[in-house]
Amino acid sequence: MRSVLIVEDEPEVAELYRGYLEGTYDITVANTGEEALERADEQVDAVLLDRRLPDISGAEVLAELRARELDCRVAMVTAVEPDVDIVEMGFDLYLVKPATRDDIVTAIERLDTRSNYDAKLRRTAALVTKRAVLEAERTPAELRSSSEYDELLSRIESLQGDLDDIATAFSPDDYRMLFRDIGSSKSISESA
Repeated sequence: MRSVLIVEDEPEVAELYRGYLEGTYDITVANTGEEALERADEQVDAVLLDRRLPDISGAEVLAELRARELDCRVAMVTAVEPDVDIVEMGFDLYLVKPATRDDIVTAIERLDTRSNYDAKLRRTAALVTKRAVLEAERTPAELRSSSEYDELLSRIESLQGDLDDIATAFSPDDYRMLFRDIGSSKSISESA
């Protein structure tokens, strides 16, 4: 089950979001920024983050999550209308309160889809790099007789099909966020 961290200083709102997602996701709630940073770890897949928290701002929490290089997606869910100050923030989605059940569920689904696409894209790129190395260093006859090379080609084809299937659900915003992530991600060779 995917893990969601809800960071919301209004306990009633946090429990409302928990109710929307419970049963489908493993939910953790934090009511302050410090509590969120204590609970955020490698197990968290998605974060619903309020910008206005009683101790430190949601923007500071977000900056720390990114500095820790946690592999989680973040949706800002806030009453703060977006302004140019959001340009430097590393969130994946921005929802203005009040957020309905559909808004919250859809946000988590979109974050999950983006995360899945990103992971498959990194795996595909790593395999394509391996294919290029083999094709540069081995003769076509050697490659034709290699079951490992055939398996590599099959894995690449399968992943490319998965990527095409996932991409059909993307909005223009999803593509923008993915390309932002690609530009700021660790090198592909580190994830291979």
